[in-house]
Amino acid sequence: MEPVALFQDGRKPRRILALGAHADDIEIGCGGTLFRLLESWPEVEVHWHVLSADGPREREARRSAAAWLRAARKSYVDVMGFRESYFPGQWTDIKNRLEQIRANCEPDLVFTHRRDDLHQDHRVVSDLTWNAFRHHTILEYEIPKYDGDLGNPNLYVALDQRVCRRKVGAIMRHFRTQTAKPWFTEDTFFALLRLRGIECGGRTHFAEAFYARKLVL
Repeated sequence: MEPVALFQDGRKPRRILALGAHADDIEIGCGGTLFRLLESWPEVEVHWHVLSADGPREREARRSAAAWLRAARKSYVDVMGFRESYFPGQWTDIKNRLEQIRANCEPDLVFTHRRDDLHQDHRVVSDLTWNAFRHHTILEYEIPKYDGDLGNPNLYVALDQRVCRRKVGAIMRHFRTQTAKPWFTEDTFFALLRLRGIECGGRTHFAEAFYARKLVL
């Protein structure tokens, strides 16, 4: 398995779109990759959209996004109030919102949820991402959870230990409301990073994994 660099034609991803159903999804699913991209290309513009967060969760989402995007040349953060766990019943409204995002953002790279995620909110976001962004590079990230739905990713981003510690530390620091959940622990996040690193065939100790459903080279 040979490593492949995105945008080998010399085009840097000038604009990144990150979509998350809930307050901490983007950070858990692709936070390390975003840190690495922003370190490499600080001129990148990031559009960061969280569809469901209110009260303390909204405050956590905004603080975390601001910290994560500090190195970006330009960033736009939007935290919405769709009802958590009821996304299928809000399909039309969420579709309309993603179409609005599409009308105002022409991203070079899109991060979103995985189609086969067993959480209904995550699946809705994934399906509607593909519906709205038909001609874009889309990478689907994964979220560990009780459902045990981890799959077989086909794209890996190697991360060094420094970036992993930065990612996990930031998640634990910014999302205090979630620490009572039995799965929301440092070792959970490091375990998944380590597992995906193993799957890279010895090229790296840690990695984030993605599902590249369709890519045009």
